[in-house]
Amino acid sequence: MTTKQRTVLKKQLLSECRRVQQLKADNARQAMLDVQESAKESQGAIEDKFESFREACQIQRDLFARQLDEALNGLQALQRVPEARPPKNQPGVGTVVVTDSQRFYISVSLGEIKVDGTPYFAISAFSPLYQAMAQSRVGETFSFRGKPYRIEEVF
Repeated sequence: MTTKQRTVLKKQLLSECRRVQQLKADNARQAMLDVQESAKESQGAIEDKFESFREACQIQRDLFARQLDEALNGLQALQRVPEARPPKNQPGVGTVVVTDSQRFYISVSLGEIKVDGTPYFAISAFSPLYQAMAQSRVGETFSFRGKPYRIEEVF
């Protein structure tokens, strides 16, 4: 793979991560608004009967608010990804790590994403998996949960 192809792939991965993270934020925001609307609709009803419903709505709203906050924090983290300059041949934020069994994109924890039909696992630099691979270089092996991974390429 040429340097230009690697750069294009990393831009595509970052773009896909941003798209997925924005979708998470939008879904959490909409769910939060829907729950708030449900709670408002019950306000005109008999107070005692619907008080527990409104409390349940408030708990759900708070849950969705936390999810929204996490999604927005993820979007902020993604804004910093292109500026990261990791050491050569070593995993770092913004790098693609190709192992003998999987491909990883170090950015935010989103799970599997696909670019041109190829699966990549978007993981955070704070994840235990990243911590296991962080000091490894190309050609070296690291273990995570008892499974060995050999790093074939980092870019």
